[in-house]
Amino acid sequence: MINIHGGRVVVRTPATSANLGPGFDSLGLALGLHDEVEVEITSTPGLVVEVTGEGEGELDTGEGHLVVRALRAAFDAFAVRQPAGIRLVCRNRIPHGRGLGSSSSAICAGVLAARALAYPESVGAAGVREDSGGVLSDGYALTLATEIEGHPDNVAPCIAGGLTIAWMEQAGVPRMVKLVPHAGIRPVAVVPRNRLSTEVARGLLPKDVPHADASANAGRAALLVAALTGRPERELLLAATEDRLHQDYRAPAMPDTADLVKRLRGAGVPAVVSGAGPTVLAFSTADTQDLIAPEVGTDWHIQPLDVETHGARVAFPETR
Repeated sequence: MINIHGGRVVVRTPATSANLGPGFDSLGLALGLHDEVEVEITSTPGLVVEVTGEGEGELDTGEGHLVVRALRAAFDAFAVRQPAGIRLVCRNRIPHGRGLGSSSSAICAGVLAARALAYPESVGAAGVREDSGGVLSDGYALTLATEIEGHPDNVAPCIAGGLTIAWMEQAGVPRMVKLVPHAGIRPVAVVPRNRLSTEVARGLLPKDVPHADASANAGRAALLVAALTGRPERELLLAATEDRLHQDYRAPAMPDTADLVKRLRGAGVPAVVSGAGPTVLAFSTADTQDLIAPEVGTDWHIQPLDVETHGARVAFPETR
């Protein structure tokens, strides 16, 4: 067992949008909106959790906090004896319960913070390792994060950045491939005031879907990868973001979201439900950027975002 007697690490994790329309539980995109988590091992026994920004005054500030749960699970996985004193500071900017990967951000922050504290040599110039094997690899971090989250589509882009394709091998091991989106990709998050739990959204999905719908989604998902990485043209993106597997089934839980997606697409804007919703993710092109705002009411916040190409960042701040 490894003993950690001190240390402080800061992890910066991006928001993510999963599915992207047809890529259900497989495609994910990292976005330029970040949470920042600081973990410090202290000599004073006990757990201290401070939360500012999103979730302030709402989130559990004890052992039930998701970053704490991920941190402790990762310590166990890395054969680290649980520290007696932990101080956790969360500066949250990713909206909660909106389909922008706030839970994946928290989980990845806990896993990567534990890895950095246990093995400081795992932190490279880019903040995370990219080697393909061993407990210090991003592949192992993906496995730990997926075990906590339940599926890899959000945690993959959070760790790696860019556009990711994630899947589960037959042995239950998650894998991912990172792709570099075209520089012309301009995601726009249209965020509602209301929230929706992922569990509620998933509960509306049928156990079986028609073969024709599965076939259509396979073609659209392949086209979407081509459009996002090489040809971000409105016509291609509009066709590539069509979905038959999940959005219509989930519409009763978020009718306003379903209506907005329909209106945006009717106006020629490639738009999808972000993750499990209720945020809408649109892809703005030169000939659609002025078409989004007229379709959006006052209960929504329009937030243009960059694609986060680097994923999570890990750093050791100077000692206070």
